[in-house]
Amino acid sequence: MAEEGKGGYSEHDDRVGVVGGGGSFSVRRRKGRGPFRGKMYSEMNHRFRNRGGIGPGPSPRLRLDEGDGDVLMSDAHDGSRARHMPYGPRPNRRAEDWHDRDKGAASSLQASVKRNQTVQDRSGATKTKWFKVTIPYGKKYEKSWLLSNIQSHCSVPFVAVEFHQDHSRAHFYVEDSKTAAALRQVSRKIIDRDNFKVVILVNNSSPPQSLQNELKPEEVEQLKICMSKRYDGSQKSLDLKSLRTDPDLVAQNIDAVLSRRSCMLVLLRIIEDNIPELISLIMSHNKLYRLDEMAELGQKAPNLKILDLSHNELKSERELEKVKDLKLEELWLDGNPLSNFFKDQSTYVSAVRERFPKLLRLDGHELPPPINFDVETPTTLPPSKGSYFSSDDLKAPVLRFLQQYYTVYDSGDRQGLLEAYHDGACCSLSIPPIHGNPSRNTLGEYFKDSRNVKKLKDPTLRFKLLKHTRLNVVAFLNELPKTQHDIHSFVVDICAQTNTLLSFVVHGIFKEVDGKARDSVRAFDRMFVTVPAVNNGLCIVNDKLFVRNATTEEIRKAFVMPAPTPSSSPVPTLSAEQQEMLQAFSMQSGMNLEWSQKCLQDNEWDYGSAAQVFTQLKVEGKIPEVAFQK
Repeated sequence: MAEEGKGGYSEHDDRVGVVGGGGSFSVRRRKGRGPFRGKMYSEMNHRFRNRGGIGPGPSPRLRLDEGDGDVLMSDAHDGSRARHMPYGPRPNRRAEDWHDRDKGAASSLQASVKRNQTVQDRSGATKTKWFKVTIPYGKKYEKSWLLSNIQSHCSVPFVAVEFHQDHSRAHFYVEDSKTAAALRQVSRKIIDRDNFKVVILVNNSSPPQSLQNELKPEEVEQLKICMSKRYDGSQKSLDLKSLRTDPDLVAQNIDAVLSRRSCMLVLLRIIEDNIPELISLIMSHNKLYRLDEMAELGQKAPNLKILDLSHNELKSERELEKVKDLKLEELWLDGNPLSNFFKDQSTYVSAVRERFPKLLRLDGHELPPPINFDVETPTTLPPSKGSYFSSDDLKAPVLRFLQQYYTVYDSGDRQGLLEAYHDGACCSLSIPPIHGNPSRNTLGEYFKDSRNVKKLKDPTLRFKLLKHTRLNVVAFLNELPKTQHDIHSFVVDICAQTNTLLSFVVHGIFKEVDGKARDSVRAFDRMFVTVPAVNNGLCIVNDKLFVRNATTEEIRKAFVMPAPTPSSSPVPTLSAEQQEMLQAFSMQSGMNLEWSQKCLQDNEWDYGSAAQVFTQLKVEGKIPEVAFQK
């Protein structure tokens, strides 16, 4: 027996193994070390030479690998091949060890697939990812037997694009990483009639060449002529059934493959330029396995009502998502593999109608009338309404309370708010979800105290973030950024009212006046739950604050009118009597509080004189509109 070489491979795991290198080789049994001799030796020599040649020159592994650049050098052509180590331990050939190795290879491939996918996304490459599938010794199998067995073991439906054979292998392409990973899991699960395990190798690849070919200008013109012959102007119907075998195209040697991206895009462009009024489109028997390139069909032919996709290669109803913008009334899908994946007809109809709610006929069968309300989506939002006070009796005390509260809140020293809170009051803060690093977000100052954007597993922390007692509440408010509120932006809605409780929500705009986010404009919504206090005032028992960034429109409208001068006093400089007079004058005149106060002050708080002056100036049209903006 000749001396064993260094580089070789072993045949199938349940057959004899051949080890070769350089110009010699030896054959050994899987079990035992006795060599084959005589006639069997010659037969094995002839057998392996016919499968690709073993003899002088490079190692058989390298020679096979040179035939296909898509197969990684780290992957074996046959699952049972292993590098021979003449001075190392003999490999364990137990079935479970082969299985474990398959699991490792599968996870390695999946990691490779995911890594390649990420790199391509970052480089800005096309969104479609292609993978080449190789079956070593796949040429000896019938195509139908091989593909049907792979599909039966694969966890996801797939289309074998451009199936072909070279040397002893079979190849085809698939289009996404999920399918690629599922196919890799099928490796070694199929056993042929000779008890050999079918190995499946999957590698990242460029798109198949047939999908990259562009139609030449003269071919586009011929395709346009062919389509014009197939168009019925009276029915506004275009019949593209079996377009690839059209005699006119075959005679011109034009390969019109509608599953090819370039061809489909040309087709849609012709429809857009020449027959945008199209109502019916027949595309049956064209071997379509995806509808990605048809996503813009609704824009090219907005009146399309009938679409025939029967007898194609659509595997999943998910493909229909890509054309769901079409307002179809009739659809044909029979003859596609996707029809076989539904347990019953009602499930099939529901899945299709979920994408096309106005569908009346499916595969030639009438469907029950769709349930809809024919409510058109409004193009613009209705204008927002102003404040809601259930009665004028509530309006005055609520507005007075808000003016006093936010005058102190914006003063720079919020200790004066202690008088506004009940001894057992509680307060909480919420903000919108923050994506990324909170410290880099403009709302980062509010993140640490927010109760709604953190996963709080510690009940004590959850309790601490809800501030209890008026001392803790005011201390918490003091830590928030210093602000200036636009009183004139406030919109107030009364939610609930009883003899002992009043709940209302305030929406408004403020800006920060110090810190990192100085001059940042925010919007807020704040719910106050109050109980009666002395002097007909309100005392807060619950305070819920929500802060977000203001919209462009809110910023544009904010701080149009000058803000009142802040005061550190919990009660503005006006007496209680003046406060009541101000509220009454504002209510009767229709002017806002600022201009009402100005009118009263100019008349030395003489209500009758102020009312007479106001009436005269209003008749003369000398009061600006800004005075009536609440």
